[in-house]
Amino acid sequence: MTEIKKGLAGVVVDTTAISKVNPETNSLLYRGYPVQDLAARKSFEEVAMLLWNGELPSGQELEEFRSFERSNRALDANVRAAIDLLPKDCHPMDVGRTAVSVLGANHPKAEDSSPEAELEKSKHLFAKFPAVVAYDQRRRRGQEPVEPRDDLDYAQNFLWMTFGEEQPPEVVDAFRVSMVLYAEHSFNASTFTARVITSTLSDLHSAVTGAIGALKGPLHGGANEAVMATFDEIGIRKEESREDAAARAKAWMEDALAQKKKVMGFGHRVYKNGDSRVPTMKAALDRMIEHYGRDEMLGLYDGLEQAMSEAKDIKPNLDYPAGPTYHLMGFNTQMFTPLFIASRITGWTAHIMEQRASNALIRPLSDYSGPDQRELPES
Repeated sequence: MTEIKKGLAGVVVDTTAISKVNPETNSLLYRGYPVQDLAARKSFEEVAMLLWNGELPSGQELEEFRSFERSNRALDANVRAAIDLLPKDCHPMDVGRTAVSVLGANHPKAEDSSPEAELEKSKHLFAKFPAVVAYDQRRRRGQEPVEPRDDLDYAQNFLWMTFGEEQPPEVVDAFRVSMVLYAEHSFNASTFTARVITSTLSDLHSAVTGAIGALKGPLHGGANEAVMATFDEIGIRKEESREDAAARAKAWMEDALAQKKKVMGFGHRVYKNGDSRVPTMKAALDRMIEHYGRDEMLGLYDGLEQAMSEAKDIKPNLDYPAGPTYHLMGFNTQMFTPLFIASRITGWTAHIMEQRASNALIRPLSDYSGPDQRELPES
């Protein structure tokens, strides 16, 4: 009997030089570098170039990329028009998926799959997508769009376009950290989707669009949104003490687990000793809680984490501290997964280029379980 690996669990389908989890140190590595070290010392622009090129950029390479990125930030009129056709109550992931399709259809090198063109298109998406997220949040709030500025770095400009004012350094840095931590994670569902599409020799924008579709599913993306839904269900009470918030959160979690509810933001299929990205993101969340004076958020966080640990010995994943961090910054909850896109565009496009460089059509077999061959009934 054929052994079926449901969900391709445990199946190794290819090699990659882009990222891995080192089991000895429990560290996620980007091209060999621990992600926590990159988040502590490198800009998101440098991390993007590392993922694409295999090495950190030289000073000149970084300046050239920054110049390209800053000159390509503005949202094209036809992309804005396409977004405006979509209802304001659709999920923002639908907006992101549509915007990438429009960007691809209009790119002059859309059908050029040379390494040089693929890298150029990757950089172009990197530069453009923040404007998509910012424009969509502002239109949902009835606000006018904010044009990008070329005197701000990636993280500063992203927040500027979204909120219309410069953010304090600690907020900018927490946002930068989140972008670095979300950038890449090997053959997850959306990345594998991108590689499958690329394996057919389809174009880069089609592969990214497919990846966005996979990320929209709540079993892959959306956990950071679900974390805030949990906080909202418990009730966020500003000025509440940390201790009181923790007690309410702990009681909520104990009840949810007793009812066998699935609570998002905990556990990970890859990490056996806790998500290595969490301490770095939790430190960023702590800085945001201190900056905004929101101890009740820390109470909710700690209460849920403690109750889950005591009941199930399951640790948080990256989405758990990321969700409250984005909430404190002022992002709409439904924008959290599009923020994931803005970061993961780097990893997806790195994998697309790697797949293209050594391609084989990804075409698994299936084991048929339907009826045997049979005759049509007489009419």
